[in-house]
Amino acid sequence: MKLSGSCRCGAVRFTLNSPTPVPYMRCYCTICRKSAGGGGYAINLGGDADTLEVEGREAVAMWRAPIEDPDHPGQTHPGPSHRHFCKHCGTALWAEDPAWPDLVHPFASAIDTPLPTPPERVHIMLDFKAPWVEVPQGPNDVQFARYPEDSLEDWHRRHGLLDR
Repeated sequence: MKLSGSCRCGAVRFTLNSPTPVPYMRCYCTICRKSAGGGGYAINLGGDADTLEVEGREAVAMWRAPIEDPDHPGQTHPGPSHRHFCKHCGTALWAEDPAWPDLVHPFASAIDTPLPTPPERVHIMLDFKAPWVEVPQGPNDVQFARYPEDSLEDWHRRHGLLDR
């Protein structure tokens, strides 16, 4: 599926192809909930990095969220994920990790293309959610303290939604 996205102020527009376009996984980790701006979570999609085309790249800034060093509690270092956002309006645009150079993860909140409705919602990293956040607990809600075993691609494949 071809996805089109943009920032709130219009300085950045982007497109990419996504074989995994269903916005099913809500991440409640401290990085996502602090940078998402709503709901206490962020939703990332999967995309092919070599198809990412960006208009207004000069307005795109990048940050690497600090990660606590497990060998030295209280000390942090820049995490591996590169999180891109509009430097004018702050819209979270996409994340990428050098460990997986073929992938880019646009934030569903920046996508303008109508996205499919997921058959289930997967809530992850609940060990880190804010206390005020109420996580839906309906029949189509699945919850994990950390990560599920299924990858983004595995989940789409299992539900017959892989667009390849």
